[in-house]
Formats: sequence, structure tokens, C-alpha cells
Amino acid sequence: MTAIRHALTNRRDDDFAQWYQEVVSSADMAEESGVRGCMVIKPWGFGIWERMQALMDRRIKAAGVQNAYFPLFIPLGNFVREAEHVEGFAKEMAVVTHHRLIADGKGGLIPDPEAKLEEPLIVRPTSETIIGDAMSRWIQSWRDLPLMLNQWANVVRWEMRTRMFLRTSEFLWQEGHTAHETREDAMAETLRALEMYRAFAEEDVALPVIVGEKPANERFPGAVGTWSIEAMMQDGKALQAGTSHYLGTSFADAANIRFQDREGAQQLCHTTSWGVSTRMVGAMIMTHGDDDGLRVPPALAPFQVVIVPMLREDDGDAAILDYCASLRATLLQQSAFGEPLRVLLDAKPGKAAAKRWDWVRKGAPVIVEVGPRDMENGKVAVLGRDALWNAQNGKPAFAFTAKDEFANNAPAMLEQIQQVLFTEARQRREANIVRDIESIEALDAFYSAGRKYPGWAEVQWSRPEGAALDQVVELLKARKLTFRNVPLDAEPANGTCLFTGQPAVERIYVARAY
Repeated sequence: MTAIRHALTNRRDDDFAQWYQEVVSSADMAEESGVRGCMVIKPWGFGIWERMQALMDRRIKAAGVQNAYFPLFIPLGNFVREAEHVEGFAKEMAVVTHHRLIADGKGGLIPDPEAKLEEPLIVRPTSETIIGDAMSRWIQSWRDLPLMLNQWANVVRWEMRTRMFLRTSEFLWQEGHTAHETREDAMAETLRALEMYRAFAEEDVALPVIVGEKPANERFPGAVGTWSIEAMMQDGKALQAGTSHYLGTSFADAANIRFQDREGAQQLCHTTSWGVSTRMVGAMIMTHGDDDGLRVPPALAPFQVVIVPMLREDDGDAAILDYCASLRATLLQQSAFGEPLRVLLDAKPGKAAAKRWDWVRKGAPVIVEVGPRDMENGKVAVLGRDALWNAQNGKPAFAFTAKDEFANNAPAMLEQIQQVLFTEARQRREANIVRDIESIEALDAFYSAGRKYPGWAEVQWSRPEGAALDQVVELLKARKLTFRNVPLDAEPANGTCLFTGQPAVERIYVARAY
């Protein structure tokens, strides 16, 4: 078999972190900015985020949630009202203290001492406090409930260790905030949002996830309960891909979100919040990428089919371009995933092979090459990004098919690629989960067995609290492990707690994580 020449210099098995960075760069998704931890999201990367936005926004609005927008700057006093919430974010906050600069006499600029703000402003790390302030004005009666809001925004958390898309000081996200009459209504909304995230991850991102509740030490600051979707990356590590929180009435009490109930008494609202961020782009990269670059699930791809004409800069180019334009026009009449196909004719100058590899690295789901001989025979050369190489000869696995036949089959091909990516990721996850660990020694053996990328362990535990939980967390921390979540669909506990020896009450996942 001919040796395969990969499009990247770094391979996943050699250095997963470097491979990830190279995929982001070579796929032209993002680049570092002049501020540590901040990134410039380039058109291809932002196009993928826009697709995520569109698909998620459709799901959000279908649930009766309305979009709004709230200020980037939040008065410090809003945070001070809720001590536990502040404590959870205090080390990550960016603070604005002045509103003007002046020359320092040395050719530079400094904050004007005369322009110090009376009250510092926080660049939002999350918006519970500012949205709660608005809810306290907008809600008067039970008739105003539920109030269900969402905003698409940027937030800032001053991260010490950053990686593009996965953990940045500034990132993009949606954050839903809702207020309800009863605990039951708020819990129903919390779990509805959680299911929405599961469906989005699995159906749109082709990302298999474990849905479950976070243990107490992993809850959102100030929340009564936090639920998450957890995904396994190709290196075996876990990534928290989305969260939904039941906040109880503590945030409502702090922000004075009250309503007159059906009997005329004043009651506190039960509130929720839930969010998914550009971290989902990182999850997509680390789940579906290969040694040739990115692989974008067709539901998310800004362009699902890219047509690459083999131009020679001579009189024959016009005919090939017409042939390709005709193919594009036919494809645009087709639909997949309930939407018209997104098709690009890449007619820019350059060799077809070079352009092909650009699109391979970017992960375009289907790449179509057309040369003079293809045109003469009424055919096209089709390359699916899910299966790039021919196992028999080590060459790109082009399928040569009639132009009209390809156009008719393109939607089915895209839907098949989407399913292939999901199935590959789910099989890989299941192959890297161990479920029979009954001792700390066995846990240590699993994570020190010489496997390059150890996966997850499902263990039974007694759900300790307080100091007992702290001891367990420290035990895991010493092993660079964390709790992920208690899966909602787990089998009932039937043994003893791995950590305390007490009767187990549930099963929980343990993993190394991003």
C-alpha cells in the first residue's frame, strides 16, 4: 500500500495538544490576538459558530424563550448581594475602575486619577445578577410567569491557562435565564434545557454525551443543583459541553424577584440558568478531527459541498466553470437536515490539488473535483471527508460518478456522513469506559496501565457531603481526576461506595478533564 501523506505535521497519537493547535490554525478557524487568552475567530471558525447559533436558537425559541440583550458592564454592587455567587467568580473577574485615559508625559497613556468610577464595573462573567435586576422590575404577578429569556453575548473570565475555543478569557455563548412560580416548574425548565442540549449535541454536532447531575462540589456557584452534558474527546479526557442550573430562590431573594401569588401573598420566584459556549467548537474539533485536519459534521458546515474546478488558465476554463456552476445550481435545489444545501464553487486561481487539501484541512464534508475529462464524460470526482483514504492503495478515496447522480444523492451522502461521525465517536467513547471498578487500587491501575489516553471510570458512591466530600475530591485531585456527573440513565447502585465503604446510592463518572 502506498504510504499515506497526512495533511498535518502533528498527529493525534504523537502530541494531542499540538495536533489540536495545528488543526485550529491549518483549518483557518482562529488566531491569537494581542491580548492573552483572547482570540480572533476567522470566517470559517465563525461560520461554524453561526451554524451552532442558528440551530440552537431555533430550539430555544421553539420552547417559548425570547431573546434579549443585557449590558456588558455590571455594577459591583449587583454581585455583592449574592455572596456565594461572587466567591465562585471573584478570581476570574475583569474590573473597570476608570473612564478616561491621559498622557503620562512619557509618550504613553495612563488612567486619569480624576476619572475613577464611584462604583467599579465588572465585565460580565455571567449575567444572573444584571438579569435578576431586570426581572425584579418586570415581574409583579403570577400572571407574568414564567419569564423566559435568552441572550447571545460575550463574557469575560480571566483564565490563567488558555487554549483557543476550549478555555479563553473572552468567549461567546448563549445564556438562558428563566423565572417560575413553583419549584416544579423551574425544575421542569432546567431539565428541558438539559434535554435541548443533549439533542443539539447529538443531532447537530454529532457529539455523543452523557447527561446527568453534577455533584455538590461541581455546582454552579449559588445553585441548588447543576446538570451537564459530558463528552469524551479522542484523548480520553472529558469536556463539559453544556450546563443547566436550578437556582432555587436564593438569586431571587438577592435581586428581590417577587410576585403576587394567586391568593394575593408575596412569593419569591424560582429561577434557572443554562448555557452553551464556543467551547462546543473545541469539542467538535477534538471529537471529529483526524490526522489530516478538521472534519465538520454536515449539519454545522458553512459549506457542505465544495466544488473545485481543475482550471488551467486557458480557453477551456470557461466551459469547466459553466459545468460546475450548473452542478451548484442543481445542488442548491436539494435539501438536507431540513434546509437547502450550502454549496461553494471555489473558482479562485490555484492548483486544484492545493485547494482540495485546503478544504480537507477545513473539514468540508464533501469535496467535488471537476477536470476536463470529467466534464467530457458528464462525471464528477467526489471525496467524502468521513472516509478520506482508499485502504487498498493509500490514495484519496475519490468516487467517480455521473454529475446528475451525484446531485441527486448528495443529501443522502451528507446525512450518512453525519451519522458516521456520531457512530464513530459513540463507539470510541464506549470502548474507553470501564464500569467494574470496585476499589481505589483498581482505579489507580486503570489510570496507570500504560494506555496513552485513558478514558472514564463509572464508579458507585454514597454521595458524601461536606468534609467527607472534600476528602474524596482531594483524593481524586491527587490523581488528576475529577467527578463528571451522575448519569440520569445509569443502572441503580448495588454495591458499596468506592471512596467511603458505605452503601452506594448512585453511579458517577470519574475522568481527567479539560
